[in-house]
Amino acid sequence: MSSTFEHLINKQIKRWEIAKKKGQKKAYIPVITISREPGSGGSIIGERVAELEGLDFFHKEIITRIAEDSNISNLLLETLDEKGLSLIEEWISSLVNRQHLWPDKFLQHLMRVIGTIGRHGGAVIVGRGANFLLPPEKTVRIRVIAPLEKRVKDVSKQFNVSLEEARKRVIRTESDRRAFIRKYFHADITSSLNYDLVINTDIIGLEGAVRTIREAFHYKKEAMVVET
Repeated sequence: MSSTFEHLINKQIKRWEIAKKKGQKKAYIPVITISREPGSGGSIIGERVAELEGLDFFHKEIITRIAEDSNISNLLLETLDEKGLSLIEEWISSLVNRQHLWPDKFLQHLMRVIGTIGRHGGAVIVGRGANFLLPPEKTVRIRVIAPLEKRVKDVSKQFNVSLEEARKRVIRTESDRRAFIRKYFHADITSSLNYDLVINTDIIGLEGAVRTIREAFHYKKEAMVVET
């Protein structure tokens, strides 16, 4: 485990453990999940929203590495109290039965990791099918898209590669993400029914996307306060 990754995880665990020790009941803060087409700017948008709203930020690579390491996954689970652990197990069992999932070891860890983040609340999760794993009533589910040609040009510029190479990267990544969601959740990543908002960054830009997501987040947070 790299020192940077270890630092990020330890820092996150420490924050959760402090909150657990204080035992202070606070209003639940929704989780924002972001699914994105490669090159659409979804990760940049997610990080910006997290920064502006003071939310924890988990990108795909961090989630994957935690899920692949059972020791780290267990450390995250230990930040929950008994009630939290019980609720996660109940939710996972319900999810498996409802969606007819056959979770392998990776998916089991992934469900517990994302379930732990969801239980704590107040986070932005980019990728890894988080919108399929968390309760819709406690989540703002975003899909970020853009036309293929724009995404190819942006990837070419971002990584300083030819348009041909950028196109290959975009198509390969897009195919991998579709396959991942299809394999683990038996779902279509592109279906708008799986999201609360589908945002085209070619139309409103990255800043417009950030503002739109923040507005939806505040609406969801206020609605949850009214419900409780």
